[in-house]
Amino acid sequence: MPLIQQRRFDIFDWSCFVVTFMIFGIGLLTIYSVTSAVPFSLVQMPLYLKQVFWIFLGLIVFIFFATVDYHEIARFAYPLYIVAVILLILVFATGRTIQGAQRWVTFGTFSFQPSELAKVSTLLLLAKYFSDHPANQGLNIQKLFAPAGLLLIPTLLVLKQPDLGTALALLFIFFSIVFVIGLRSKFLIYLSLLSLMLVPFIGQILWSGLKEYQKDRILTFLNPAADPMGSGWHLIQSKIAIGSAGFWGKGIVGGTQSQLKFLPERATDFIFAVFSEEWGFRGVVILFILFTFLFWWGIDVANKSKDLLGILIAVGTVGLLSYYFLVNVGMALGVLPVVGVPLPFVSYGGSAMITNLGLLGLLLNIKLKRFVLFH
Repeated sequence: MPLIQQRRFDIFDWSCFVVTFMIFGIGLLTIYSVTSAVPFSLVQMPLYLKQVFWIFLGLIVFIFFATVDYHEIARFAYPLYIVAVILLILVFATGRTIQGAQRWVTFGTFSFQPSELAKVSTLLLLAKYFSDHPANQGLNIQKLFAPAGLLLIPTLLVLKQPDLGTALALLFIFFSIVFVIGLRSKFLIYLSLLSLMLVPFIGQILWSGLKEYQKDRILTFLNPAADPMGSGWHLIQSKIAIGSAGFWGKGIVGGTQSQLKFLPERATDFIFAVFSEEWGFRGVVILFILFTFLFWWGIDVANKSKDLLGILIAVGTVGLLSYYFLVNVGMALGVLPVVGVPLPFVSYGGSAMITNLGLLGLLLNIKLKRFVLFH
């Protein structure tokens, strides 16, 4: 074992580390371009400097999750899940409301989103449950009942905040893991038929449960020109920013839509539109290549994992990160409704950065465990 520990530095996957830092650089440059006009002060620190701080904290979490055996971390899946659910409930009692959504819990000067902990804990819980209860011949309704119930609790609490994007992320984690495990053919046929029959009823229930602004976002996605100065503003300005960039882009701090503040949520939800406007088609291609490598690397980790727990954690992580990437880019391009999700490692945000780096650390942990004979 000491020899293995000594070789950890040699077998460290530097390619993943380099790619991640390149994505960090893209994010920091883009955040800088839209917030550089803010004068530096100890009271009002620019967002790009705050993002450096969050990256630093995230790297500490990354190191922890990369070095502590993921089997040991998974043993705390159920306690973490309980803590996450309690914090989600606490949001409704003491949570801070920002832009109509009650998602933040504040402790002194520090605030964070319990939904971020809910994503990690739910992923670990589902991976732990399915690895402890393997379905060698595929899943059936009995084997799905318990994990689906565990998934439902945080999903409903997150929807209540309301946070549709994170709720869908939790569902995406679940279906990614279930897809890998597999469903029994007969059960899959019955489930498909039942789903088709229930689509109108479920759709009506979900629609009635949405807030007015969420309904507006969906209607705007179908017809942005219906309210160009209101709910359609985000999508129209995003399309203008991306479409006007051309091949080379307008350069850092050169985007008209972002610098003149026509484009809202420039450092968070619509940061892809800002980046596209400044770097053009060439920059988008580079960004896509970096994320494609990161996802391919994660899939390779899952494919070569030594046990089912590692496979499911890796699959859930790749599923979550790819969901955020595809939805954020899709809503900026106007091919998906605006649900307000960040672009991983690029958008400004402390909670999301720490969560994503922690999950990336887990992926590296699983890969390093391939070189360990016993655990």
